[in-house]
Amino acid sequence: MSDKIIAMIPARIGSTRLKFKNLALVNKKPLIYYSINASIESNIFDKIIINSDDNVFKKIANRYKVGFYNRPKKLGGNNIKSDDVVYDFLKSYKCDVLVWVNPIAPLQDPKDINKIVKDFLKSNSNSLYTVVDRKVHALYQNKILNFKKDIKFQQTQSLKPVTEMVYTLMMWKRKEFIKNYSKFGNAFLKGKIKYYKVDTLNSFIVKNANDLFIVDTIIKSLNSKNKVKYDRILKK
Repeated sequence: MSDKIIAMIPARIGSTRLKFKNLALVNKKPLIYYSINASIESNIFDKIIINSDDNVFKKIANRYKVGFYNRPKKLGGNNIKSDDVVYDFLKSYKCDVLVWVNPIAPLQDPKDINKIVKDFLKSNSNSLYTVVDRKVHALYQNKILNFKKDIKFQQTQSLKPVTEMVYTLMMWKRKEFIKNYSKFGNAFLKGKIKYYKVDTLNSFIVKNANDLFIVDTIIKSLNSKNKVKYDRILKK
């Protein structure tokens, strides 16, 4: 019997930009804790499984009472493609839908995870990827994407947004993923794709030490329930 929806939290032991990134402490808890906790509190998954190339994450899985899959060492390097990691996992776990919950996206809201997964289940898409809209003056290879240079400089709020894939959440229908991987050797961007817009907090990814310090400050601030405060001059 297969599970309907599995959350897979991928966690390599190696990281080039920030050593042992998934285990770095944020507000006294390892970074990976936040994706585990958000997955649990989303109350949408039949199983939650850490997928790692190192048994140290089995201890983390046991600590937080989730599953653990020890993938082959050959799938733990920096150059390994995510398609291969997902396909390897799906050979061992049967499900209807697999959801990749990014371990370095610690600001995801459990309610949003629940809503996004349910939206995918109601759709006829094969896959879903979280994205965020940025109202910025954008260029690609020095070519302007969304503004004009022959008029007065445009305000950011008047610009058409550029959309960035943030992959805090990714999900696939298992049968379609396996079929496409077997046929093409890759499966991420095959078939009907759904892009789901999330807000800035949900899209935040920790890539380096600076990001870690930023998210640590944000989480401490959110926990203290701070409100925006203004200069006293406004009271006059």
